[in-house]
Amino acid sequence: MKVLVCERLAEAGIKIFEETPDLGVDVSTGLTHEELAGIISGYDGVAIGGATRITERIIESASRLKVIGRAGAGLENVDIKAASRRGIVVMNTPDGRTVAIAEHAIALILALSRNIAQANQSLREGRWEQERFAGQEVFNKVLGLVGAGHVGRITADRAKGLRMKVIAYDPYIKPDVIERLDLEPVSFEDLLARSDYISVHTPKTDRAVNLFNKGTIARMKKGAILVNCAHAGIVNEEDLFYALESGRLGGAALDVFTREPPGEHRLMKLPNFICTPHLSASTREAEEAAARDLAKQMTAYLLHGTVKNAVNVPSISSELMDVLGPYVILMERVGLLHAQLAEGAILEISVKFSGAITEHDTSPLTTAVLKGLLTPIVGDHVNFVNAPILAHDRGIQLTESRTKTCDDFSSLASVSVKSLEGENLVSGTIFGARMPRIIRINDFYLEAVPEGHLLLIESEDKPGVIGLMGTALGRHGVNINRMQVGQQTDGGKNIILLTTGLKASAEAVDELTGLSQVKSVKMIEL
Repeated sequence: MKVLVCERLAEAGIKIFEETPDLGVDVSTGLTHEELAGIISGYDGVAIGGATRITERIIESASRLKVIGRAGAGLENVDIKAASRRGIVVMNTPDGRTVAIAEHAIALILALSRNIAQANQSLREGRWEQERFAGQEVFNKVLGLVGAGHVGRITADRAKGLRMKVIAYDPYIKPDVIERLDLEPVSFEDLLARSDYISVHTPKTDRAVNLFNKGTIARMKKGAILVNCAHAGIVNEEDLFYALESGRLGGAALDVFTREPPGEHRLMKLPNFICTPHLSASTREAEEAAARDLAKQMTAYLLHGTVKNAVNVPSISSELMDVLGPYVILMERVGLLHAQLAEGAILEISVKFSGAITEHDTSPLTTAVLKGLLTPIVGDHVNFVNAPILAHDRGIQLTESRTKTCDDFSSLASVSVKSLEGENLVSGTIFGARMPRIIRINDFYLEAVPEGHLLLIESEDKPGVIGLMGTALGRHGVNINRMQVGQQTDGGKNIILLTTGLKASAEAVDELTGLSQVKSVKMIEL
């Protein structure tokens, strides 16, 4: 067995690879995409960071590759679908850097409050400007957290040590769970209006993109300070510039940029803005922990078949995977669909298995539901190992039931999800040997392939409606690749699931929504 380390990895991880019997390791950093494609066929495992792109082409060239390991959480640079098709395990180390990120956020808050960076530069240039750089205390100030996951909770703990008042907005966590963390749950509007400081700790979901824009920043407390150590794109950099330049905000700090490295950026010319080059997760301790975890995980899988922190495969024996593999895909997609149907925090999940599938251990399938459900909420931090823990931490109640009888299919899986705003039911099965299908969404019955760019449309059951939808999408260059229509049992309404070649634009969705016969449109990504 042989592993390629193609990005800088802490020596603690390299040492584990080197000292593991029957395992060889090559360290070759700075490879181009072409160079990596040329040598990857000689390796069983590849260890990467956030810079190396493992594309479909790389995977096609990797005839021996069994595992891709990422030292860290983010996997935007890995084609997970292509790896899964080839049976390659993709794993990460989601927990080793949480303390580092939280501490960096606190450091930026203190640096902004006391003008550390600006005063340091002034003094280095020979000036002594005590009055100019007089700061403010964080004591008794209100810190608003956007996101109350692991990093948000550690940030809150450190802030409370500074005697700050901490409030939190997280639409995916029940308010009583936030209260049990000794935090005050608030709405987003309340957080904007009350916070002296706002620190962002949310994944980059569709809902979070451009969350801080001209409109939302205008509703922040005048003179407030905004810090983002999470993901680029959550804070609109152009709108942030104008808010800082005008004095609407007292200061801001970014560790992440839409383009990295950002090059010349006009934000950097403002005296009330500071930044760091994506350093929040970069401490010696975090890098060593991530390297050790990754090396142990990869060696355990390559030599013993033990799976830990895999994002695309649960811990199932190879024999059982032949049977359960298609159901794992189905159940993860069902969970992912539920996450995009639900409104508000998830309260309860009920999973029911019927028929032949109950002859096997279905707990990995329930875990697959949780992973799919949590992926749009917490991003790459969730995997098949920690999904049940993250669900429990968020106060989600889970029940699983099994019945051997199944009238219409050899096996059936049904998942009901209750949120603060309502409840949805999705059922699915496997057609043939390996073809996952969604057969029910709430009161509508259909036969849908759960993959790709989807539009879930509820409309009146009248002639010509589907034609109007196709025409509307066509005007925006959106081609319909597949269509499934499900009729409500008592008639009167249809549910239409369209698979499109490209993701529909906001303008296309608006035009669909504007059709008088259309009741609702939801964009779904599976």
